[in-house]
Amino acid sequence: MKAEIITIGDEILIGQIIDTNSAWMARELGEIGIQIIQISSIADRHSDILKAIELAETRAELILMTGGLGPTKDDITKKALADYFQSNWQVDEEALENVKNIFRRLSRPMIQVNLDQAKVPDNCLTIPNLKGTAPGMWFEKGNHIYISMPGVPHEMMAMIQNFIIPDLKRKRKFPAIFHQTLLTAGIGESFLAEKLSAVEENLPDHIRLAYLPKLSQVRLRLSGYGVNQEEIEKEVSHWSEKIIRLIGDYLVFKGDGTIAQAILLELEELGKTFALAESCTGGFISKEITAIPGSSKTYLGGLVPYSNSLKTKFLGVKESTLENFGAVSEETVVEMVQGLIHGFEVDFGLVSSGIAGPGGGSIAKPVGTVWLAWGSKNEIHTQKLSLGNDRIINIERASIMALYSFYTFLKNQVK
Repeated sequence: MKAEIITIGDEILIGQIIDTNSAWMARELGEIGIQIIQISSIADRHSDILKAIELAETRAELILMTGGLGPTKDDITKKALADYFQSNWQVDEEALENVKNIFRRLSRPMIQVNLDQAKVPDNCLTIPNLKGTAPGMWFEKGNHIYISMPGVPHEMMAMIQNFIIPDLKRKRKFPAIFHQTLLTAGIGESFLAEKLSAVEENLPDHIRLAYLPKLSQVRLRLSGYGVNQEEIEKEVSHWSEKIIRLIGDYLVFKGDGTIAQAILLELEELGKTFALAESCTGGFISKEITAIPGSSKTYLGGLVPYSNSLKTKFLGVKESTLENFGAVSEETVVEMVQGLIHGFEVDFGLVSSGIAGPGGGSIAKPVGTVWLAWGSKNEIHTQKLSLGNDRIINIERASIMALYSFYTFLKNQVK
């Protein structure tokens, strides 16, 4: 089945919000074998909505729309759809009760525009909104399905997962599909492709390999399509193992995970704890770690000691070290790790210190110079990075390299 996504809202077109809905829907629908062939963003204008639907019909069987279902005058999607499908209006009793329950629970008064959210075209099926007041709408015409949902991400997600995907599976037959993701780090996309060239040449037509690069890491996604689910999973797994043998230590996580997840799994298996001190990455590494549920089992906390005085006070870095070598130096990051392990009473420490930019560099230490250090009481490793001039990219790249280096260190610890 081919599908098109239409996001409706001036706020998207002027850059006030980022369209994360389309990316999320594409992933979810792709999992059941629906191919997204077009994603469009249009304004809150009646004529634009009608024109977008007409064009989408020529390309796709499934048309998914988000946005424009709220209670205010600029929310015109429902009216446009009623005109397009030549509908009359009716009150959906379940949707009305849902609206009343929400306002009752919040102890807020209701006005007519709130009640009007339960008014829907009489030739649509309503999709319950488990997270908000505006119901979704499902229309069918010929071989086409048209689905309209709120633009609020958590409301749309609940509709997709709880109602839309299950209903689509009941109404249409989809191919067996299986995805296997492998996260790699420490190797560039081109070098990775060279390692895997023999595999790619021999892949059958119904199995595809995609490279999804991001700063200092590359995700490999194997996608298999067939008739029998068990057989396609077995076949994709066979090719996945071939790839794993070729990429060796560059593999960080088997599945759609992160380096942070891999680190936490290693620490949990070792029964060890760690802490962070981020002078130039500003908490980015900690954000990656704490995004994982259960991270507190092994991650005890961290510091963002930007100033030299905090490095001395909380991490025990010697003033003489800072004077002789500077904050961005191998000597300083080694002492930061030592102080971190001692002060936080953890088994391992990971630290960063650098010049993220755009200012602050010198001839000896230009912008993009970063020192990383990680280790234990008995073993400390360091790494110098020479990055570019973009502050945000420098912070993210340094963070990913720090995580990868720390992960590699943990992999070599005796379990």
